[in-house]
Amino acid sequence: MAEKGGGAKGATELKKELQRLVEAIVEEDESDDYYCLEVTDHAIRTLFVLRNSKSNQPQESAKLKGLYGLSEDSEGVPVEFRCPISGLLFKEPVVLASGQTYDQPFIQKWLKDGHQTCPRTNQLLPHTVLIPNLSIKNMVVKWCKLHNSEVPCRIIDNDQENPAHKNSDHLVELLEKLSSSPLSDAKSAGKELRMLTNRFPSFKALFADVSYAIPQLFNPILLKGIYSDDDLQEDFVATILNISIHDINVMNMVSEIPSAVSLVMESLKVNRTEIKSHAAAVLSLLSALDPKKHELGKLGIVKLLIDLLEEGHPLVSKDAALALKNLCTVIENREKAISEGAIAVLMCKITGSILTDEMLKILAKLSSHHKAIEQIEEHGGIVHFFNILMDNTDEHNKETCVAILYTMCYNDRRKLREIRGVENACEILTQVAQTGTSRAKRKASGILERMQKFAFVSHTT
Repeated sequence: MAEKGGGAKGATELKKELQRLVEAIVEEDESDDYYCLEVTDHAIRTLFVLRNSKSNQPQESAKLKGLYGLSEDSEGVPVEFRCPISGLLFKEPVVLASGQTYDQPFIQKWLKDGHQTCPRTNQLLPHTVLIPNLSIKNMVVKWCKLHNSEVPCRIIDNDQENPAHKNSDHLVELLEKLSSSPLSDAKSAGKELRMLTNRFPSFKALFADVSYAIPQLFNPILLKGIYSDDDLQEDFVATILNISIHDINVMNMVSEIPSAVSLVMESLKVNRTEIKSHAAAVLSLLSALDPKKHELGKLGIVKLLIDLLEEGHPLVSKDAALALKNLCTVIENREKAISEGAIAVLMCKITGSILTDEMLKILAKLSSHHKAIEQIEEHGGIVHFFNILMDNTDEHNKETCVAILYTMCYNDRRKLREIRGVENACEILTQVAQTGTSRAKRKASGILERMQKFAFVSHTT
């Protein structure tokens, strides 16, 4: 019952946030087109999170098309030049971790809705970084010119609008202003940096070309000044998130991890939702850096992420869950998560059907530890897993539940007795062994075979 209240609270927070954003749009100075767009985009994201909080069913690409009023086909356009989600001519083609190319606005909406799989291949994504597909982009431009078709406006914008976005000198100038003592100059530079890194992939790339650009962003003196103003901090954290989409920039941040973590921690303490949301997204990207997962764990990130999940803000929780899942690929971080109370938080969310997919994936990583198994049982995990197997329509969630049960009964034979008792009453594992995914079938069959083996041993002794 408490968790249902928490779900209602999350929806209430989203409604308040949406109301605030709508009021900001209505009152916005029309001369500031960029910020009006930013606020509008944030309102749209909030609306979709609110919409999805009413349903546990993931949107498939066909539903996404209907939701945005998209055409199923673009007549005459070669299939390789059309986004698999929208069916329309690419405007901003980007490559997903699965190797598939999508139009940036539509794949971003897919990811923002909480999906962690490729819409086309259903492959689980190791990360959600989007890389511009310049070769496809150039081919689309050539095809449009050859067929006397209108070149998509975003491509025109990125190639022709505002030549400053290709000028490294302009980046240096903005970085200097950002570090300047007059707050008005710093705020102006922060606003422009956010705009340029949001609109222009080529400007993101400049941070990799200018060797000291990223170290300058994480300069402790600069960061101290950033925290003095909420608007400046929001623009700054959004800029960090924007440039993190560029792979080389992310790798260049490796040496800046302590300062980056300090920035994230400070940004997650503020009341402004936009800042917390951007900071959590930055953390989810940093947590995917394999060489730094140990270091992130030592810096206290694991406890921070568990607290964010327990707090449960809808616009922060998904990125927090992704970051915790990434960090828990390291044994030491798994032990930290268990000792910091992760199991209780995860089971509470699962019981309340909140981010069930994400919570189960984290739990699966922790379940190999004997302390985790005991805590899962203490929170009634076995019964909850069987309930998901019986009631949840998501085959991946069922697969993860069976995998956790498999790990539990193989690591602790006593747990097998409880699993056998529930299975004898509902025979759901028998059904999964026949109709589940290939992995779920293997795991369910393994549990059933182990039941038969130890039932036979019990009878013979």
